[in-house]
Amino acid sequence: MHIALAFNQRAASEDVHLPAPGLLQMQQASSDIYAEWDDEATISAVAAALAEQHQVSLVNADLDAFEKLRHLQPDLVFNMSEGLYGASREAQIPALLEMLQLPYTGSDPLTLGLCLDKYRTKEILSYHQIATPAFAMIDKAEDLPEQLRFPLLVKPPLEGSSKGITDSSLVCNPAELQRELTRIRDNYGQQSLVEEFLSGREFTVALLGNGAQLQVLPIVEIDLTTLPAGANPIYSFEAKWLWDTESAPLQIFHCPAPLEPLLQRSIEELCRKAFHHLGCRDWSRIDVRLDSDGRPQIIEVNPLPGVLPRPEQNSCFPKAARAAGLSYPEMILTVVDAACRRLGLVENEHARRCLL
Repeated sequence: MHIALAFNQRAASEDVHLPAPGLLQMQQASSDIYAEWDDEATISAVAAALAEQHQVSLVNADLDAFEKLRHLQPDLVFNMSEGLYGASREAQIPALLEMLQLPYTGSDPLTLGLCLDKYRTKEILSYHQIATPAFAMIDKAEDLPEQLRFPLLVKPPLEGSSKGITDSSLVCNPAELQRELTRIRDNYGQQSLVEEFLSGREFTVALLGNGAQLQVLPIVEIDLTTLPAGANPIYSFEAKWLWDTESAPLQIFHCPAPLEPLLQRSIEELCRKAFHHLGCRDWSRIDVRLDSDGRPQIIEVNPLPGVLPRPEQNSCFPKAARAAGLSYPEMILTVVDAACRRLGLVENEHARRCLL
């Protein structure tokens, strides 16, 4: 099969540079504008995995992508493009692919656009009575609904890769809330999503497949007690990109997470419901946190998960796949197989143990 790999590559000169650990102020948005893009090593690793079973062409998801894809006419596009501008940036390449009538892996433009918008995601979850923290979208502290109680978590609603969620995003009073609302408005030009902070354990859940064949991979726990002294108990941008480095990785993840069977089933069922009701396809990663009573709630849904290849990079989807017995190439090829089954394309004969 001829597969085109669609990607956005972050050059070394575009790597994110942020203040040293302990500083709470975020630099201007331009400093993290490429944080969602993949580096050369990740793109090469995905291409090599695909090449174990398929012919592969690389397509940079830039302004020339439409013509490149129209010329190539691949059998399938492996989509990992994040886009750059606009609230629907992750939907741009899939929308082009639908115009060109080219099949592709992963979710459709509607789901990608909805899930990047954290506010709309939570609206849909709430409608379907899927547990998620109480929330509101506001610009000023005085507009905070009476039913929301401190402490609160303040986020830009239209960003991924923890952009804009800093150690200072957890607020305990109106003055701190207004500080964060102003920071997000100044740096990202957005209103803020404000949600009640859940004080329990945090997990991230990788899902692979579709329909009756949807598999929940071993759950990853994010052990926030391993953060630097004085840090707030949230998986912030600093925790993800500054304090946890490849040369000195935090021992922040446990996979499989140590869970009682009933809690594990509750988390898995919650994530399956979110996956289906949001229209996710082939794969997704869903973040979950427990409330003060130990009940799981959905924090965010990511239908275009990151796949950093090296174990020391602490990328959660590959970490869950390894715990399921899948190598990195097997993980990537399983996504292809899931898409092929969904699309009715000829399936690859490569056996993936998690789907047996």
